[in-house]
Amino acid sequence: MSAPDAQMVKEYLLALQDRICAALEQVDGEGRFVEDSWERAEGGGGRTRVISQGAVIEKGGVNFSHVHGATLPGSATAHRPELAGRSFEAMGVSLVIHPHNPYVPTSHANVRFFIAEKDGEEPVWWFGGGFDLTPYYGNDDDCRHWHQTALDACAPFGEDIYPRFKTWCDDYFYLKHRQEPRGIGGLFFDDLNELGFDQSFALMQSIGDAYVPAILPIIEQRKDTAYGERQRDFQLHRRGRYVEFNLVWDRGTLFGLQSGGRTESILMSLPPEVRWDYDWKPEPGSEEAQLYDRYLQPRNWLEV
Repeated sequence: MSAPDAQMVKEYLLALQDRICAALEQVDGEGRFVEDSWERAEGGGGRTRVISQGAVIEKGGVNFSHVHGATLPGSATAHRPELAGRSFEAMGVSLVIHPHNPYVPTSHANVRFFIAEKDGEEPVWWFGGGFDLTPYYGNDDDCRHWHQTALDACAPFGEDIYPRFKTWCDDYFYLKHRQEPRGIGGLFFDDLNELGFDQSFALMQSIGDAYVPAILPIIEQRKDTAYGERQRDFQLHRRGRYVEFNLVWDRGTLFGLQSGGRTESILMSLPPEVRWDYDWKPEPGSEEAQLYDRYLQPRNWLEV
């Protein structure tokens, strides 16, 4: 079994950020990512790339971060006491793309690596990540394509990987205070090390590489769909749910803030415009109601 190689992971992540940004710029046609490199006083840094007011993308961010330190914060070791007193490195690529058109879903992806070390002891390490889709107006073809791409990324690593990571995604991206899913899911995994470093890294790469072929056909199909004020209002309303999840439940957001990460980069996932309407409910039988009745219901989209 190979020893964990953090430098190799870092090189992959930097290249992945480049490839994703290039693909998104191409599908947008007009927008360009602006890079902001930053350093963290406690150790490490990253490069935040943001695209705003493109032809297709209203706001998007594709972040690379690599933070390290002599000891983990207490908030990070409360449930993992074996990590106390260890030095650590955490690195990853994280992205969120918010489109102009309400018929184009919001998409999120993240792949990451964590390692904690202590002299005289074996390192503790794992991979995590996944991708998920948050439509405003659902489409069966989009859902099937998204999940088929997810299945294909997992298939070489065992028949149990996709159903396990899909269920994990459905459970994780769930707003407990609303009792509703954030979207139609995809993949989510964390603490992955049981395959050994080489295979765990290969699986993480397969999932990271799958985001572009998962999202680009959906953007191409939906970006020119006509919409009006009603659809825009609903999009802004549903974006409120996205904000609620990221600020209340998302572990990556909380770890980034608690570990002294760069706040602007961590919160780049939030949409540029959003609204909350008191006790809003969709009109029964409407296109908006269909999102709740059909799409915000965990299901096996490959059998629909």
